[in-house]
Amino acid sequence: MRKRHPLEFSLFTIAVPLFSVLLLWIIYWVEIRFHVNLTYLGVQPQSLMGLRGIFFSPFIHGSIDHLYSNSIPLLVLLMALLYFYKPIALKVILWGALFTGLLTWLIADKGSVHIGASGIVYLVSSFLFFKGIWSKHYRLIALSLIVVFLYGSLIWGVLPGEEGISWEGHLSGFLIGIVLAFIYKKSAIPITSYAWEKPSYNEKDDEFMKHFDENGNFVPSSELYKEEEEENETLNEHENSSRTHSIDYDWKSDHTYGTPKE
Repeated sequence: MRKRHPLEFSLFTIAVPLFSVLLLWIIYWVEIRFHVNLTYLGVQPQSLMGLRGIFFSPFIHGSIDHLYSNSIPLLVLLMALLYFYKPIALKVILWGALFTGLLTWLIADKGSVHIGASGIVYLVSSFLFFKGIWSKHYRLIALSLIVVFLYGSLIWGVLPGEEGISWEGHLSGFLIGIVLAFIYKKSAIPITSYAWEKPSYNEKDDEFMKHFDENGNFVPSSELYKEEEEENETLNEHENSSRTHSIDYDWKSDHTYGTPKE
């Protein structure tokens, strides 16, 4: 049975993010097409009824600009999460969304309503960054740097600023992402151990390193094994010569000293 590589692209990797983003657009289309306002299903802080927003708020958006600004980051970040952290990706999304909504419900101002998937965007971006840094794996660290390059400016969204922006939801997602990255710190891509990294490694026994002299100059195989071939040829000639002498000696022994039987 073929052993599966920890980083293996599959239909699942792209299908889940595409379906998730498509679902957001379908819900927004339903609101516009049928003149339905689902804002009341958002997170309403410190309100018992507002707890339902923990489950529904990520699917609801106030405008097409709001939806568009969340769609591309959500698509890219979910694909990265599912590709690099497939065994724990769904746990991160489900638990992260739950606690992001709950923390928003706890810290935001009473009487406000919080909607949109931006909390999930902050959750995943935060998780990918800190998880990659703590993993000490070169591919995951590279992913962390890519996240910073693409979405590093998101950090300003966790601070109070423009009215109408749920900085509490952003902050909640950011903090929960850090917590989950710490919890799953040991769940990472297995680090391949090469022969030259082992304590028992001896450079003189390395076939590759033999092709370089003490000054770092490359030595072709024809020159590297020339002496060995000459030694082998000399040894073979000596063995052939020894065999010939042995045969002559045995023949002379039978002929000269043999005593005929009567």
